[in-house]
Amino acid sequence: MNSHTNLTQFIIEQQRTKPQSTGDLSALINDIASACKKISHLVNRSGIIGIGGASESENVQGEVQKELDIITNDVMVEHLNWTGHLAAMASEEIEDIIQIPEQQPKGKYLISFDPLDGSSNIDINLSVGTIFSILKCPEGVTEPTVEAFKQPGTEQVCAGFCVYGPTTMMIITTGNGVDGFTLDQDVGEFILTHPQMTIPEDTAEFAINMSNQRFWEPPVQRYIDECINGVDGVREKDFNMRWVASMVAEVYRVLTRGGVFLYPLDNKPSTNGGKLRLMYEASPMSFIVEQAGGISSTGRDRIMELTPEGVHQRVPVILGSKNEVERIISYHQK
Repeated sequence: MNSHTNLTQFIIEQQRTKPQSTGDLSALINDIASACKKISHLVNRSGIIGIGGASESENVQGEVQKELDIITNDVMVEHLNWTGHLAAMASEEIEDIIQIPEQQPKGKYLISFDPLDGSSNIDINLSVGTIFSILKCPEGVTEPTVEAFKQPGTEQVCAGFCVYGPTTMMIITTGNGVDGFTLDQDVGEFILTHPQMTIPEDTAEFAINMSNQRFWEPPVQRYIDECINGVDGVREKDFNMRWVASMVAEVYRVLTRGGVFLYPLDNKPSTNGGKLRLMYEASPMSFIVEQAGGISSTGRDRIMELTPEGVHQRVPVILGSKNEVERIISYHQK
């Protein structure tokens, strides 16, 4: 495939390699891409049209919502609830699962999504994004409940994210590696620009919210101390620290130049076992990272093997370059 391959062509060519494919997943990915194009436009114009500030509501996690959190959630729902490819949806912004309207046809897939990850960055013009995870609806289930979504990440058929930064990029995997597409604003198409992305096994870069350091467990304290001590410590090399407070931006950086991203377990009551949500943040990002040759773990368990206990369950996340994540896991085991 050349640099002018667009997303539609790419997924159709992928579909042709699977004779049993019906084309439903390909169409669903195109629907998601269409929603992300609109969200990209809204994010770029948010300051001009006055939708970048905080709303007067909170989401199910008790977090104050930005106006764009609500608007982008509506964009995702409105683009996907009529297409006939989905049986139900789940969103970070909605407490219960979202049913497909009775007058619309239902499909065989389930989707969970974070419509605007890192929305606190809107005010300061930093990168934000959309994350999504696609599962098959269990056989025989015609009226999906929360139980239908309680599948481990290994059951995902597709995962991806869009990052809205200097350029808008969509990163996707269907289990055959990871590919990146850049939105050409002139023609309104996602163009394949980063085929078969891979994460370097070694790195000298980490991303973590240092303001939480006093709450971390000893294994994470040990690892970060080693990084900070640099050439004068046991690692005998200097590390760079990055923190954007947007998971899509952090993972995109890991995909393009390596690194390790940590939002570990801590003893803050507000995080209740972890910060990031398993279904629509940790699980899809773990699928992507593993497909690119990296590792994703809670420190104790492979995230892809965790079965959600609920739609909004939180988990610790440590992901990125293979050798660094393995080191952190070994510290937890000790």
